[in-house]
Amino acid sequence: MALQVTPVNRNLQTRVTFMLLEVEDLFVVLGAAAVMNVVGHFVGGEIVGVPTNLVLQYGVPLMMVPMLMAFKYGKPRGYIRDLAFWYVEPRAYCAVSRDRVVRSGYLREK
Repeated sequence: MALQVTPVNRNLQTRVTFMLLEVEDLFVVLGAAAVMNVVGHFVGGEIVGVPTNLVLQYGVPLMMVPMLMAFKYGKPRGYIRDLAFWYVEPRAYCAVSRDRVVRSGYLREK
C-alpha cells in the first residue's frame, strides 16, 4: 500500500506584498480610489490642462502608494490595521486615576 504525500508550505512567515505594499494597505488605496471616483464626478475644472476628475480618480491613489511606502518604512507588519483599530476602538482608562478636569460640582444647593 503506497503512502499518500501532500505538499506543505514551508514559507508561512513570508509577507504577501504587491507593489511593495501589504494586502491590507492595498485595501486602503482601493478605498481611496473609490471615494475619489465619486468625488471626481462632482468636481469640474482643470489643473494645468488636465481635467480635475482625472487627477482625483487616478492621481490621488497613485500618489498614495509611495506615500504609504514612506510612511510604513521600518514599521511592523499590519501597522495600518493596528493604527486604524487604535483610533476606532473605545479607550479603557484607569478607574483610580484622578480626573484632569472637574466636570460637575460636588456640592448642590437646595
